[in-house]
Amino acid sequence: MKGFQKYFFVFLVTCGIFAVGWYLSSYVNNKKINQIKDIQNKIAIDILSSETQFSLLEELSCQDLSNSVLSKEIATIADKISYTEQTTGNRDEVELLKKQYTILQVKDFLLTKRIAERCKQKINTVFYFYGSKDACSECVKQGYVLDALREKYSALRVYSFDYNLDLSTIKALNSIYKIQNSLPSLVVNGKTVSGFKTVEELEMLLPKELTNPQKTVTKKTSN
Repeated sequence: MKGFQKYFFVFLVTCGIFAVGWYLSSYVNNKKINQIKDIQNKIAIDILSSETQFSLLEELSCQDLSNSVLSKEIATIADKISYTEQTTGNRDEVELLKKQYTILQVKDFLLTKRIAERCKQKINTVFYFYGSKDACSECVKQGYVLDALREKYSALRVYSFDYNLDLSTIKALNSIYKIQNSLPSLVVNGKTVSGFKTVEELEMLLPKELTNPQKTVTKKTSN
């Protein structure tokens, strides 16, 4: 009888540990799901707000294109998507967010291009096509380089695209800029280059007016 009580006690303790573990696991998972849903709702609002601004921005008078509020919002959305991608295993949700973000980026580029043409201003853009860590070992490093470049030149507009995203917009960009499955790939002011590029290598592809404006002004003044 004592042996039975001993085994029964062990059984109860085991069940208790299992129940506590299950409860903690469920609590953490539910909390993570709620956080992801909260981020998704915020992204949806950001995208809706940004899309509304397109019509408003088209009516503005000529202004400094580097001070686009819309571009700052796009960067914020990118950070949220990156966090969601790291914290959730639901690829369908992440892919939907990426598709919305991709379309928003292209719309921002087209809008900026129209405003620049109307205001007779020049814009400098970099399209960055990346892949998964398994398919592109240097894509993460290239992303850090572009972050540094964007911080160094506030007027530079950098757009990031998932090369493997199943979206007609991506297919159109791949066709227009002749993007091959050699990642990372970059389109700097319309010129396509493949493979990892350092900050210095990318600066060589950018106009002197952006990378060294003081010398450009001095040269024009001396004439």
